[in-house]
Amino acid sequence: MSIIEKALAKQQQKNTDESVTSDQASPQEQVKNQAVDVASKTILALDKTSLAERGYLIDNGTRKSIKDEFRQIKRKLLNNAFGKASKTLHHSNLIMVSSAKPNEGKTFVAINLALSIALEQDKTVLLIDADVLRPSVVRELGVQDNLGIIDYLLGESEQVSDIIYDTDIDKLKLIPAGKPHHLSNELLASEKMAKFATELANRYPDRIVIFDCPPLIGTTETLVLANLMGQALIVVEESKTSIADIKAATEHLNENLALGLVLNKAIRSHKDLYGYYGYGYGTQN
Repeated sequence: MSIIEKALAKQQQKNTDESVTSDQASPQEQVKNQAVDVASKTILALDKTSLAERGYLIDNGTRKSIKDEFRQIKRKLLNNAFGKASKTLHHSNLIMVSSAKPNEGKTFVAINLALSIALEQDKTVLLIDADVLRPSVVRELGVQDNLGIIDYLLGESEQVSDIIYDTDIDKLKLIPAGKPHHLSNELLASEKMAKFATELANRYPDRIVIFDCPPLIGTTETLVLANLMGQALIVVEESKTSIADIKAATEHLNENLALGLVLNKAIRSHKDLYGYYGYGYGTQN
């Protein structure tokens, strides 16, 4: 037997021994091993100083006007998700945030909405970066990139829990977009994505799930995603988004979707260049 053959045989025996040892482990030991894996999962630390400087709702007692405005919006969303309207909405706790076109502030609104809901005493919030071609949630939060939704849809992460990350803000969890892939749009429109949304809606019924989705105009996957949601917020930028754009963005949405419009970047004071200043919310039946 050659040296290479001996080495291969030795490695094969080692793998066999490890497999047997694993199979023979008691249920308690197997649970312990799983617990170690969960405990060792990364907790994402947000760059809170930078977030506060850029107008995000870090709970430091400042920016009261923005907090009040997001508080009003989230109350409507929470009522739809868990109140009487939840009986008539499909996946009422799944909320998409989108816009007519890029750069209208949808990610800003999605993150601030998640931060506001995270302040609730009895609710958790999961923020998902579903804008997989132009992901920005991870960058805005100042956290490291990790496996995300695309990796799960590709089958490279087996369990949904593998791509859900805790953050150092209590009750805020995150799913990144994941690595770029040339079939990202098709993956979002896949049957596996539909099953993924259903699992999120049903497995954690007390959790709000916010999807930061691609803009509606010029894309098809956002309309597909909208059919998986119970609620939608469409961000429009004051003095930029036209009525025609709003109509084009919303006319093909599911008529059973609870639909709201959020006015962003409405200039109220020259002293505050960042933020969210006005809102509107209506339900489409």
